[in-house]
Amino acid sequence: MRSIWFCFIAFLLPCVTVAAKQTYIVHMNHHHKPLSYATQHDWYSAHLQSLTSDSSSDSLLYTYTTAFHGFAASLSPDEAESLRRSDAVLDVYEDTTYSLHTTRTPEFLGLDPQLGLWASHSPQELNHASQDVIIGVLDTGVWPESKSFHDSDMPAVPSRWRGECESGPDFDSKLCNKKLIGARRFSRGYHMASGGDPAKAKEEIDSPRDHDGHGTHTSSTAAGAHVANASMLGYASGTARGMAISARVAIYKVCWRTGCFGSDILAGMDSAIADGVDVLSMSLGGGSAPYYRDTIAIGAFTATEKGIFVSCSAGNSGPGKATLANVAPWIMTVGAGTLDRDFPAYALLGNSQRLTGVSLYSGKGMGEKPVGLVYTKGSGSSSNLCLPGSLEPELVRGKLVLCDRGINARVEKGAVVRDAGGVGMILANTAANGEELVADSHLIPAVAVGRKVGDVIREYVRSDGNPTAVLSFGGTVLNVRPSPVVAAFSSRGPNMVTPQILKPDVIGPGVNILAAWAEGVGPTGLDTDTRKTQFNIMSGTSMSCPHISGLAALLKAAHPDWSPSAIKSALMTTAYTKDNTNSLLHDAAEGSFSTPLAHGSGHVDPHKALSPGLVYDISTDEYIAFLCSLDYTIQHVQAVAKRPNVTCHSKFADPGQLNYPSFSVLFAKSRVVRYTRELTNVGAAGSVYQVAVDGPPTVAVTVEPARLVFRNAGDKLRYTVTFVSKKGADPTASNAFGSLAWNNAQHQVRSPIAYAWTQL
Repeated sequence: MRSIWFCFIAFLLPCVTVAAKQTYIVHMNHHHKPLSYATQHDWYSAHLQSLTSDSSSDSLLYTYTTAFHGFAASLSPDEAESLRRSDAVLDVYEDTTYSLHTTRTPEFLGLDPQLGLWASHSPQELNHASQDVIIGVLDTGVWPESKSFHDSDMPAVPSRWRGECESGPDFDSKLCNKKLIGARRFSRGYHMASGGDPAKAKEEIDSPRDHDGHGTHTSSTAAGAHVANASMLGYASGTARGMAISARVAIYKVCWRTGCFGSDILAGMDSAIADGVDVLSMSLGGGSAPYYRDTIAIGAFTATEKGIFVSCSAGNSGPGKATLANVAPWIMTVGAGTLDRDFPAYALLGNSQRLTGVSLYSGKGMGEKPVGLVYTKGSGSSSNLCLPGSLEPELVRGKLVLCDRGINARVEKGAVVRDAGGVGMILANTAANGEELVADSHLIPAVAVGRKVGDVIREYVRSDGNPTAVLSFGGTVLNVRPSPVVAAFSSRGPNMVTPQILKPDVIGPGVNILAAWAEGVGPTGLDTDTRKTQFNIMSGTSMSCPHISGLAALLKAAHPDWSPSAIKSALMTTAYTKDNTNSLLHDAAEGSFSTPLAHGSGHVDPHKALSPGLVYDISTDEYIAFLCSLDYTIQHVQAVAKRPNVTCHSKFADPGQLNYPSFSVLFAKSRVVRYTRELTNVGAAGSVYQVAVDGPPTVAVTVEPARLVFRNAGDKLRYTVTFVSKKGADPTASNAFGSLAWNNAQHQVRSPIAYAWTQL
């Protein structure tokens, strides 16, 4: 805890400590508001002043009225404790810092290259309908001059839109148009965290403009317009476009140089919901926390209740297990996979071995003459990682440097090599990243290679008395096989908040994605990178999330009466689990087959999601019953649900009883787990489905009934599935996997199943 010391030496008094203030989020029981206060804001302000030592209105940072009932305030720990003792206060907790999870894709996903629509649907009708869909993006802001946000031939902004376009020191509200219909910024939590430091304040311009690039990239991925002749310094050239090219975009800047603060995120969500967005896209998140302490989960619950689809990135902490963020069941949690596009580069060693990697280097190159190859790894040394200040210029000057991946940014390693006098870099994966290859726009000639190739190069340097190498670059290559492959960095399950809910939900394109970029930032994001580009290629679940956000907007346009859970179900139950070689999806981390803990239901398939046949729908009441099944207190359930007089009279015996489109089966004290699910017919009347179950021999699965007959569209039918862990099953086995599918001639409605043995 930060503290400020005051010594009253003149009066010979001892030094005392006054705890510095910080941001707290206060959840209020808004039904306790006295009638004497006209607004919630008036009540919160008066309540805050009556219970704290600071009567200044400056301590009240935000009043939340939609996504959350309460406020954010600058408080000392004692003042926060004082508020906790108030009967009108349900909970008080410290602000949380979240992090960013940092156009070949339309064709890869099978979308029409011209309209962003499915040929099987009426292009004119769906294109017109998607013009009424609004995607709200919470991120680092927007570069409004990007051609991806041009509004040619777009009709007037929907009359229901209640948002605004804010001006700032470097942002004119007139920059918004019929495509980019809103731009707002939320920075009070950030400023509070910076402690009023003038030096830090100068680092940020308080406006909706994107000085990072991340927000421009994600928002244009979701709904960017057609831009011909797009490329990143010559790479991935072609026409760039987002998923829902006719949808509108509203930007909520909640992320700053030091992170994305929960108080700002909640304010952004509060505004987005009130403004009238249809989809919320958030490529940010933190660690696992109970839902009543998770800012994003709390705001997303309200959004979902109001019919807004919420898509969030799963995180970039893979391939480690249990590394997921944004795992609430009302959120679409998105992992990352590769495209069928690559950027090959080559390292020719002095022993004539030609090894393949990837690179987006776009400079003059290093010529054809081999140079000395250096790899310095010793005990206690960090030079093998090429951390700042770790390389000795006399050893690397004029040479090619082999750097191990890890600790610092990949592009920063190249800058470290350059600053030490090196002429090029080979960036080699270690076991942590396996064979995953992520291309970067390096400042010097550089090639990234997988672990196996890296080990070959390491051995060559170790065994050869005069190792040399030369690098070359192969440009852009399409139709790469196999693809997709699950990215090694994509965060993995199991879900540590509620293990009975399988996460992630799906994967989407998240490796080497071309999208619009902020022209005030170089493609590497480094301060020393002075290059300018209108488009950049980036990787991360930050990139996969807006793909799904855009697809959800298209589904919303096609089926305006579908709930967010119905759209989510359609995307999940139609996802595929085989790559373009007809093999099961692979995992880049080890090269082995992927599992639902990495890819969820599989890779999204927009064509099939348009007509899924059946969906698993979930009501708000069911989500509340789910929360009650977690043994939360009523106050904690209220913190999420924000409903008056909420009770837990109706609760699930098991959280896995939620009508979710996937299964996570935990064998703990019992060898038998039984769940009931309900399916809604969104297909033709008279549809008949037969169940098919696949799974490990250690588990017996029975489904009753095994046949479902839907007489009419909209009919709902239930089934019960019983999972029995057979005697002799190895209780030390960590996981096993299977699937349950309802099939007919037109549709396969598939749910993945993850099994875990915990206490048998």
